Amino acid sequence: MSKPKIAGIAVGVLVLAVLIGWVSTAPYLSNQGLGRLPGLIIGGTATPALDDFSPLNDYQGPMMMKQKGFPELVVHLSFVGIQQGIISATRPDNGYWGERVKERGGDGWLRVGDQTFEMTATQIVDDAQRLAMMEQWAARSGRTLDEPLYTGSEPLREWEVYLWTPRS
Repeated sequence: MSKPKIAGIAVGVLVLAVLIGWVSTAPYLSNQGLGRLPGLIIGGTATPALDDFSPLNDYQGPMMMKQKGFPELVVHLSFVGIQQGIISATRPDNGYWGERVKERGGDGWLRVGDQTFEMTATQIVDDAQRLAMMEQWAARSGRTLDEPLYTGSEPLREWEVYLWTPRS
């Protein structure tokens, strides 16, 4: 076998190994560098819808979200559990998952701890309702509506809010 052919096979094996590693380990839990890469596997245990989602607030850390449709990518989201579902929010910057909910509908899966729920996201467009939900989200994040989540982002009162409810 020639050296170029061996090198080509080695590069192919390396790319395949990196791809398998990424699929198995992403998403990383950060908001910088590799942490911005989504994953493919949500995991967890399929769990029937709860009568009240507020006990999920005892979970420390973000939830994982995977939307239905291609590509099915898993990302981390901050959340607040309330009786009828789960509140999540995103910057009003035409970001990936918020736009997918608007364009394709909000069917997907949410994983909190080891529990994975089939849910549907609905964007909250009524300002009074959106701000009331965002106040709960901000409080769980330790901020006020007038604070940005991080330097350079919009104040939380400008963010888009989504309510995830059990899929029927």
